[in-house]
Amino acid sequence: MDKVLTFKQGRVPLLISMPHAGLKLTPAVEAGLVDEARSLPDTDWHMPRLYECAAELGASTLAAEYSRFVIDLNRPEDDAPLYVGATTGLFPAILFSGVPLFREGQAPGAQERATYLELIWKPYHQTLQQELERLKNEFGYALLFDAHSIRSRVALLFDGRLPDFNVGTFSGLSCDPGLAHELEAICAQHPAYSHVLNGRFKGGHITRYYGRPVENIHAVQLELAQCTYMEEFEPFNYREDLAGPTQGVLKQLLGRMIEWGAEHKSPSP
Repeated sequence: MDKVLTFKQGRVPLLISMPHAGLKLTPAVEAGLVDEARSLPDTDWHMPRLYECAAELGASTLAAEYSRFVIDLNRPEDDAPLYVGATTGLFPAILFSGVPLFREGQAPGAQERATYLELIWKPYHQTLQQELERLKNEFGYALLFDAHSIRSRVALLFDGRLPDFNVGTFSGLSCDPGLAHELEAICAQHPAYSHVLNGRFKGGHITRYYGRPVENIHAVQLELAQCTYMEEFEPFNYREDLAGPTQGVLKQLLGRMIEWGAEHKSPSP
């Protein structure tokens, strides 16, 4: 299997994870997809471009290369459900529209999927874990920002229109409450955008598993409504006129995380 992730090491104790940015398909997945899935509509589109400020800020970045239609990197290895109600699993079977992802009898088999787990899921999480450990060893703490986006209206997953900025901290368990409060306050400074803390999207597996405030690892998920930076339907074009202001808010959020970490760093023994 070719390149499964893109990792760039930074110089500050912040790692930005983009687990649903990938566009690659395996031959088995591509062969079985229904026509409605071939444009990869449930992708977190343009994440590396949207978060290009990471390099300027000095943050590390980790992005998936393979589509979530192959394997979902933000689900646990045992595929335990993360939310009550409709959701998608480690190996998605439906589109967000509710349409089956694969033609009947054409989904990859168990052995094929075991290969995806070993060669795609595990390397991503090993890289994520190793970078958080490196950051903590070097700085005494680590910050994780799990970056996502989704169409603003997905009837299968939530009612009505999603807020623009959906900050998730696993209901306060994945990061210091003070940090969450400050990020929410930044969102409130921009009334052109709606926001919520721990609404429909409280954080997936990455936020829940790696966020350990008692160990000085603070994790936050942001689920961004795609209408804030792109056209939500095919061909899913990036909109610079929309993205520019949104990037300004993202840069402020990420910058404040970095500042907060430095201000709350535990003194050396």
